[in-house]
Amino acid sequence: MTRAIGVPGMRRLRLSITLSAYLARQYGFWYLSFLFGLTGIIFLITIVDLLDRLANKKASLGLVFEMAALKLPFLAIEVMPFTVLLAGLTCFWRLTRAHELVVTRAAGVSIWQLLAPVLGVAVLVGAVTVSLLNPLASVLLSRYEQLEARYVRNQTSTLAVSQSGLWLRQANEDGQSVIHATRVTSDPLVLYGVTVFHFSQEDQFRQRIDAERAELGDNKWLLHEVLQSTPGGTAQQFKQLELATELTHEKIQNSFAPPETISFWRLPGFIELLENAGFSAVRHKLQLHRLLATPMLYAAMLLLAATFSLRTQRRGNVGITILGGVMTGFLFYFLSNFVFALGLSAKVPVILAAWTPAGISLMLGIAMLLHLEDG
Repeated sequence: MTRAIGVPGMRRLRLSITLSAYLARQYGFWYLSFLFGLTGIIFLITIVDLLDRLANKKASLGLVFEMAALKLPFLAIEVMPFTVLLAGLTCFWRLTRAHELVVTRAAGVSIWQLLAPVLGVAVLVGAVTVSLLNPLASVLLSRYEQLEARYVRNQTSTLAVSQSGLWLRQANEDGQSVIHATRVTSDPLVLYGVTVFHFSQEDQFRQRIDAERAELGDNKWLLHEVLQSTPGGTAQQFKQLELATELTHEKIQNSFAPPETISFWRLPGFIELLENAGFSAVRHKLQLHRLLATPMLYAAMLLLAATFSLRTQRRGNVGITILGGVMTGFLFYFLSNFVFALGLSAKVPVILAAWTPAGISLMLGIAMLLHLEDG
């Protein structure tokens, strides 16, 4: 008696593990297939775009391939939600066409049990993307941004924020200046505890300026309570002194490292530095919460894929249904960008803007699956 009860239980457990592993392998195969296929296409498009942008620049073909390779991991992360969706649509459609899902459902396995291993793969992919791939992509994208600034945009000013304060470099016809400030207010832009190191075009030190504060005006810095020193000369004091600049408030704000070039693990510390320096960190906060919502987003895209794949099984019309799933993915993409834009403009709270697309998609997918399963 004991043997008769125990054996079926063991068989049921073994079947569940085997089926789960099979479904996970099937989905993993299609996910990697679409990922490599899409990234290959994106790589070629990026090369063509860079060749066009660098056509009139002194740039070699090797530089073009280097820049395209540096940007590729970031672009791969950008298309991963679509990869999850397309892989889910294809995986479930293939299983349905081979009647494997029909047989499994007839054996009493619910749709939620079928989706559990595949959802586990999607959530795991999201976690790996955030924790491992994102830091790598951010480092490579940072290098790409440096090359683009040098060869494409001819950028002459850079800005960095550290624990010691704000560092800013600006260039003009007389040479370049390195500006350091211990504290900043953003609106209006005023630097406090200012030190300016001025260098000639040949990178020779020319003078040092210490000021109590510096206000950004039209094409100039207005320095107050100034002490000007030159090598071998006598220090001079001024109530006010003007320093020419081509910088604006917008240029300085945009000179910060883009959120995409900062890894997930460094974003919280960088956000704190920006806020302590007196600048807005909305973009970086939005990026942080977008990354945190990535596993939920991938799960939501997979549920949507399963919804359309089940409709294929029950109604036929394979092409129309799969096209509907793809169009839903693109619609989600545009709506997400719209919500993120509202978050950047501070019209919507950052957390709401970052989590709303994934949350709504997840609830929509669950609701549609419940309707198809029980309705």
